[in-house]
Amino acid sequence: MNPFAPGAGTQPPELTGRDSSLAEARVTLSRVLNSRPTRSLLLVGLRGVGKTVLLNKIKSIADEDFDYETVLIESPETKPLAELLIPPLRKLFISLDKKAERKEKLYEAAAALQSFASVFKIKIGEMTFSVDRAVGTADSGVLEEDLTDLFVSLGYAAKESGTGIGIFIDELQYVQEEELAALLAAIHRVGQLNLPLVTFGAGLPQLAGLTGNAKSYAERLFNFQKIDKLQALDAKKAISEPLDREGVSIESDALDLIVHQTEGYPYFLQEWGQHSWNIADNSPITLQDVKAATGEAIETLDDGFFRVRFDRLTPSEKIYLRAMAELGSGPHRSGDIANVLTKAVQLAAPTRANIIKKGMIFAPSHGDTAFTVPKFDEYMKRVMPKLG
Repeated sequence: MNPFAPGAGTQPPELTGRDSSLAEARVTLSRVLNSRPTRSLLLVGLRGVGKTVLLNKIKSIADEDFDYETVLIESPETKPLAELLIPPLRKLFISLDKKAERKEKLYEAAAALQSFASVFKIKIGEMTFSVDRAVGTADSGVLEEDLTDLFVSLGYAAKESGTGIGIFIDELQYVQEEELAALLAAIHRVGQLNLPLVTFGAGLPQLAGLTGNAKSYAERLFNFQKIDKLQALDAKKAISEPLDREGVSIESDALDLIVHQTEGYPYFLQEWGQHSWNIADNSPITLQDVKAATGEAIETLDDGFFRVRFDRLTPSEKIYLRAMAELGSGPHRSGDIANVLTKAVQLAAPTRANIIKKGMIFAPSHGDTAFTVPKFDEYMKRVMPKLG
């Protein structure tokens, strides 16, 4: 009966502190359906703040409350964007075919999808209807032009069907710059035509800068929602309300300790909640229960949440992050980190760039460096007690 659910994108038992983000998403979804100008929404934040949870929640709102047709894509570091898009869009066309009464634009969009898949050499699979490739649409071999053609065709198909299309992309920071530029161009054109297609994305803090580098007008395409750790009251609710529903209470000092240890990060709250429940013999959960749970929660994080990221690093990258940890949680000046390493900034720069590409650190401002994973400095000191 343990209500807590630590996991990658797992919906927590109580989604607290995100009302404003969900309200903005509802307005966006509504405006798109009503052909009103609006911006797509990007959720940016550190690991463990619940971006994926929030993205999934917005998708369910689009599906259930607004009757959208939606697709959810997670971008890995290596797979091309075109290859990611084709399979879920194929499913979307099958769903639209069952729903739509008028299908002229739907079949035109499906023909564009066939062209797009063919020119980028991607197998598309069978659909519930047969169409030939569209000649002159989404078939130039230039991703920016072809993706724009495809999105515009999709938008017109949605408009003909009286529905909206929502494209949800997680880990958007891993999309390569050229592909990101193509995606932004397609979103831009759809917005200019007021077509009922909207994109929601989620990614690490560097995503805002990456979109700006890809297209200078990116800041006018998106509302950037910074998703952060929870305020103390919301963090307490994330623990106490699931417990209340199970008829279990928690002592106030025990709850305070959980909030202090987790710093309000949603993923960590789920870990501490789960271990505190497992350790407690009965209600209420006590301060001693939480103290005992803290050791187990940290051990679990070290073996999973932190370890999987640490293991992706080269030896030189581990030393760089250990030098960062020596200075504290950050952010830190690149020169200060280089000083700890006893290296010139220029010599440390390639290592720093590689770690940024892996999504372990980011630059909150020019010359600064910060961890993308909360409390990673503490982990680095545990796993590498000495620098070097």
